[in-house]
Amino acid sequence: MPLRLAVVLVVLAVAAAEDPYRFFTWNVTYGTIYPLGVPQQGILINGQFPGPDIYSVTNDNIIVNVFNSLDEPFLIHWNGIQNRRNSYEDGVYGTTCPIPPGKNFTYILQMKDQIGSFFYFPSLGFHKAAGGFGGIKILSRPLIPVPFPPPADDYTLLIGDWYTANHTDLRATLDRGNKLPFPDGILINGRGPNATSFTIQQGKTYRFRICNVGLQNSLNFRIQGHKMKVVEVEGTHTLQISYSSLDVHVGQCMSVLVTADQQPQDYYVVVSSRFTTPVLMTTGFLRYANSNRPASGPLPGGPTTEIDWSLNQARSIRTNLTASGPRPNPQGSYHYGMINTTRTIRLSSSAGQVNNKQRYAINSVSFVPADTPLKVADFFKISGVFRVGSISDAPTGGGIYLDTAVMGADYRAFIEIVFENDEDIVQSYHLSGYSFFVVGMDGGQWTSASRNQYNLRDAVSRCTVQVYPKSWSAIYVALDNVGMWNLRSEFWARQYLGQQFYLRVYTTSTSLRDEYPIPKNALVCGRASGRRTRPL
Repeated sequence: MPLRLAVVLVVLAVAAAEDPYRFFTWNVTYGTIYPLGVPQQGILINGQFPGPDIYSVTNDNIIVNVFNSLDEPFLIHWNGIQNRRNSYEDGVYGTTCPIPPGKNFTYILQMKDQIGSFFYFPSLGFHKAAGGFGGIKILSRPLIPVPFPPPADDYTLLIGDWYTANHTDLRATLDRGNKLPFPDGILINGRGPNATSFTIQQGKTYRFRICNVGLQNSLNFRIQGHKMKVVEVEGTHTLQISYSSLDVHVGQCMSVLVTADQQPQDYYVVVSSRFTTPVLMTTGFLRYANSNRPASGPLPGGPTTEIDWSLNQARSIRTNLTASGPRPNPQGSYHYGMINTTRTIRLSSSAGQVNNKQRYAINSVSFVPADTPLKVADFFKISGVFRVGSISDAPTGGGIYLDTAVMGADYRAFIEIVFENDEDIVQSYHLSGYSFFVVGMDGGQWTSASRNQYNLRDAVSRCTVQVYPKSWSAIYVALDNVGMWNLRSEFWARQYLGQQFYLRVYTTSTSLRDEYPIPKNALVCGRASGRRTRPL
């Protein structure tokens, strides 16, 4: 074969092998919305509340050009998208410079080796309380088998607690050092009671992707007269167990299959708050096609304050070991239960006053944002922005203090993280850039003997984990993604007032196989202002 022809064929093969691109252009604006019947200022994307779904397939390249038409800086975070080797695109203030008012920024994401149900939301200030969120669906590639038949349709359900107060007023309440009041209601896909419906046909099965995009409350989800078969949790195919109601904690997503196997009529969809007094509740409808019979009868009951009920349900959600993931053989060449952990990190939450203002902390450190995104400062080697090791590996027992908390970690380490909750509320934690194995959770104090009850065979792999009152939850995580990654409370007031830190997963390697350089189009701000992302 002539050399020139061989070169052409190689180039064509590389070009053909590139993963598909999907392009989105979003204009972020304020607009008047009426989710609970009263007018309030919402954040719209292309005029929509909630924002448009992102539909994608494993390994797709997602290009999202975001125009900020608000009157203040704006960022979007991709909750659960791992942004492999590229924490610059994570869209939180520790990694990404905000988009100034009147400007735009193009996110370049890849759904690398991921499937499942996730969501996006605005991460700055208290924008999340005004909207700007939407669903993310990542489907398996066509040749990868999925452990259930294709559903007749695929619905996104964004559920969450909601305030009628403006997000700027809520933020001002926190800035003054006060706690937020109890929420005003619960929304389903941005709408209040009896305003959302889903149409189904007799005998067919449907997929519902349920995400709790709220600000603080765990929610219970149920459908009158119908069972829900859990099939996927944040990117992991699960054992297919049917439930009559499901707890979905703040920041969590799961997929269920619902079969239209009842008499044709309308049925109530119910979402209620957990572990609260009073109990918030909202309803929507599951409508059989061609039915003229309205929903009737008592609303299906659900748990209210029972903790053991929720704990037992959480333990029952496990990985389907026979299912393929984004690639065949989801366990890879090893199994997580056969690897020795090299480090244990114990994280304990606390609440208290600092300078007569409400603050929240992890291991006594209440996070304060630096004047420059940490990852940007790290890239440009700007000193004085943060200090690695400014948060300890274990609770100190001391009082709360303010710092820009950054914990160092070694690339490719396999570690154990234990979340300890001495408080009287359910907590929810998210780790950006990763999926981790939830190996154990129980009441009381964690000790080394607690490892005897770990699930080392089929623990579910996910990116958000709940921690019950006076309880602990333990995870295993393989640190295979270099970058600066946010570990935070998903209770948004707690996150805003300090219950978060950054995990700096570091390697001395400069290879592109380990980490991408700062994007050419990256915004620069703070002490990095005027710097160039690439040499001239």
